[in-house]
Amino acid sequence: MEAIGQFIPLILIFAIMYFLLIRPQQKKVKEHAAMVEAVRRGDQVVTQGGLIGKVSKVKEENEIEVELAEGVKVRVVKSTIASVLSKTEPAK
Repeated sequence: MEAIGQFIPLILIFAIMYFLLIRPQQKKVKEHAAMVEAVRRGDQVVTQGGLIGKVSKVKEENEIEVELAEGVKVRVVKSTIASVLSKTEPAK
């Protein structure tokens, strides 16, 4: 009985760590994955490298083509998109 009492603080610390660190991180990863999947042609995006451009083509499943300036297009891995600045309206 005394041995269980010694583990209670350790269990409480793990529970607090889970709710303060692990769970919010999992939620953030899930939100980022949903944002990346919703990227469409015409969206203005920021890459993790800090480049801002407009999506000109969604290639394959994990790659997009981003136009940084007129005539300057680069291929970018979808998961490296940090945020979407402006979304385009879906086609009807």
